[in-house]
Amino acid sequence: MKIGYRTLKTAVGAALAIAIAQLIGLHNFASAGIIVILCVQVTKKRSLETARARFAACVVAIGFAALFFTVFGYHPWTIGLLLLLFIPVTVRLKIKEGIATSSVIILHLYAAGDITWGLVANEILLVAVGIGVALLMNMYMPSAEKELKEYQRIVEDLFRIILKEIVRYLRTNELDWDGKELPLAAETLDKAKKLAMRHADNQLWRNEDEYVRYFRMRERQLEIIEHMLPLVTSLVYTVEQRMMVADFIDELSDAIHPGNTADRFLRRLAEMREQFKAMPLPTTREQFEERAALFHLVRELERYLIIKSEFHPGNERKPQRLKA
Repeated sequence: MKIGYRTLKTAVGAALAIAIAQLIGLHNFASAGIIVILCVQVTKKRSLETARARFAACVVAIGFAALFFTVFGYHPWTIGLLLLLFIPVTVRLKIKEGIATSSVIILHLYAAGDITWGLVANEILLVAVGIGVALLMNMYMPSAEKELKEYQRIVEDLFRIILKEIVRYLRTNELDWDGKELPLAAETLDKAKKLAMRHADNQLWRNEDEYVRYFRMRERQLEIIEHMLPLVTSLVYTVEQRMMVADFIDELSDAIHPGNTADRFLRRLAEMREQFKAMPLPTTREQFEERAALFHLVRELERYLIIKSEFHPGNERKPQRLKA
């Protein structure tokens, strides 16, 4: 049986919160452990947001309890009426995460049968201890950097394989590739993006979303590749321009990495387009259709490269679109 780090933090935090609450002499000290269990979250930012919502909801709950129990008395139906109004208020105030914690506080006040300043202080301290210990436990989050870099490597390898298969077809017309790398790349990108978002939410003092941006960029590029494949398979005749495009994609596949090589390839693409224009015009309908499909393929390659270029906002030179 495997015990995860979040389970371990929850167990240690609950025990620590109960010990602290008991040590300082709080009533209902075991509830501090319940609050820790409710507050331990998967990311640091999520923990802070939840802590704020729970503390605010508990303060609101104490006010509601004082009003309702004073006006209507300590009856079960009073709790029902209180919750009937309290829950929509927490939703309106965007602190609905604190409903469960607040309900515990409300029941403490109901069981006491009398609301005093000492009892209110006791409940606020219970919440403070529980939330404080939960935040302390959540300050440690294992780094996802190594796993994200591995996802990066896998995605780039899959892209390389796909582009090499495109090159092979352009050069040989052989179509025996099963295409399994396409769904595998999509699945890997989905997992990587979720992990990258969690990693970004664990960076409290800096906005580190480079991995999120990277995997979204690759996701957009994969869509372009999927658009390119029907164009590639529609090519059946061997023309000189087809071999030029194959050589270009072959070189591009060898340069897949997180760094910025897009501007260099965009310039190469523009130069190749000028070479196309200088070549003799097609003499048959088949050649014309082949050239048109290749022209469309070059457009898709341009879109692919521009997406990568935009991933590096510090570029001195903005990518120039090919002229029609």
